[in-house]
Amino acid sequence: MAIAGFYAIESSRIVFGRDGEWYSDGQRIENRRIADLFARSVRRRDGGGYELRIADERAAIEVEDTPYVVRGVRVRAEGADGVEVELNDGSAEPLDADSLVIGAGDVLYCAVKGGAEAARFTRAAYHQLAAFFREIEPGRFALVLAGRVHAIASR
Repeated sequence: MAIAGFYAIESSRIVFGRDGEWYSDGQRIENRRIADLFARSVRRRDGGGYELRIADERAAIEVEDTPYVVRGVRVRAEGADGVEVELNDGSAEPLDADSLVIGAGDVLYCAVKGGAEAARFTRAAYHQLAAFFREIEPGRFALVLAGRVHAIASR
């Protein structure tokens, strides 16, 4: 199973954990190539929830939080359009600064995939963006870029 590095997706309980890691039957998937393949293969199901679609195979998966994780932040220019988020599925897209939200446990989220999905920031990605945070009033923060203030909402 995990040692061989192969997972028959229709015969395992596959979970994308809150920690941003993939699990099969309770074991963390150590093989980074398989984990990356799974991340690129997540699709929303018509009836709700998510599934993996790999070639002709489909398998329902459990997602503990969100299937998208911000793994990195690139600030190319001093402006909202100059910030790009790198996601766990290998894609990168402009940060929607107005979609930033603080969730339970002070976890930062943003909207991705055209606003259709939420992405959870890893601690490292959060710290890459934190240099642009300002306290706008006691206990309330905003992302400030190019003189624009993007208030960070709370869930």
